[in-house]
Amino acid sequence: MMKFERITSNPEIFGGKQCVRELRFPVSRLLCLLAVGQTPKEILEAYPYLEAEDIRDAIKYAAFLADAPALAGSAP
Repeated sequence: MMKFERITSNPEIFGGKQCVRELRFPVSRLLCLLAVGQTPKEILEAYPYLEAEDIRDAIKYAAFLADAPALAGSAP
């Protein structure tokens, strides 16, 4: 199983949604910023408490979820 050091889940923070290092910054928000075209440099400038490794780990986490057959349901 792949390990994600910077992706955390705590029931006390955002109802247990996956966040970046318990910073109250959901992984989904970070991925959305990338999806709409913001560069990692722009994201790091706008959110100085994030680190480049946070972005890399979030992308690896998304890739892991996209490839996880148990989460994909009954895709053909």
